[in-house]
Amino acid sequence: MPALASGVITRGVVFVHSAPRALCPHVEWAIGSVLGSRVAVDWSAQPAAPTLFRTELSWTGDVGTGARLASALRGWSHLRYEVTEEAARGTDGGRWSHTPDLGIFYAQTDVHGNVVVPEDRIRSAMEHAADPVRLRQELDLALGQAWDDELEPFRYAGAGVPVRWLHRVG
Repeated sequence: MPALASGVITRGVVFVHSAPRALCPHVEWAIGSVLGSRVAVDWSAQPAAPTLFRTELSWTGDVGTGARLASALRGWSHLRYEVTEEAARGTDGGRWSHTPDLGIFYAQTDVHGNVVVPEDRIRSAMEHAADPVRLRQELDLALGQAWDDELEPFRYAGAGVPVRWLHRVG
């Protein structure tokens, strides 16, 4: 069931980079349950993993919809996906990335979609890094570099694919 409206509308994209065929209808159901309407998307073969399928869809909804979508998909460890939510009036955006090996990663994003690393996270990285290599590792973790590295071949495989817009009604 969708959450109560916050009054601030935003938009984003759900990228399912890879899913086993049997999971595809369950993914549609999970997305639809968050958006409050039935979802039917076009699935295509994932060239980076020929036995898997991919899809992407854009959505509009209340601020926080991105988090609810990422949570709805989180239970299936065989999925590779990303959910984005654009910044809106009075709120930052976000990006949730999930891979079977790494689990889920969340990053706050600015109005341009850039990852924003909070000051405390940077200070912690500097405090725990005894050398430049360790500092680089800490900052890579804060930026979600491992998730980007694992998802990049799957993102590239989806380049040029049309995106379907889904709008939450009511």
